[in-house]
Amino acid sequence: MSTPPPKPCAVCGRAITWRKKWERDWENVRYCSDKCRGRKAEARDPSLEQHILDLLAARASGATICPSEVARAVAPEDWRGLMEPVREAARRLVARGEVDIVQGGHVVDPSTAKGPIRLRRRP
Repeated sequence: MSTPPPKPCAVCGRAITWRKKWERDWENVRYCSDKCRGRKAEARDPSLEQHILDLLAARASGATICPSEVARAVAPEDWRGLMEPVREAARRLVARGEVDIVQGGHVVDPSTAKGPIRLRRRP
């Protein structure tokens, strides 16, 4: 059997790479770690995804937003605590083909991107 391509984690959106131990159950693997399996998708996650899409819709085609803009729109007083959940929501949107994560104007792999990122609608 050839190695199947990676697939996104249902919670954080990071890539799950195939492992031999999952050979018989690869179709049912949904989470990249025990932490994500325990968290599953929290109630705020769909609203974060929608906030990302709404902010991008309000911008010109090709324009980008910073994840902090989404976090500040959702929780102006405690936005820093939402930064990782916003990044997770963005990775899930990338996996669905709705947005791109860019750094320096170039699309980057959402699973390995480190540092400041920007989000833009997919052309």
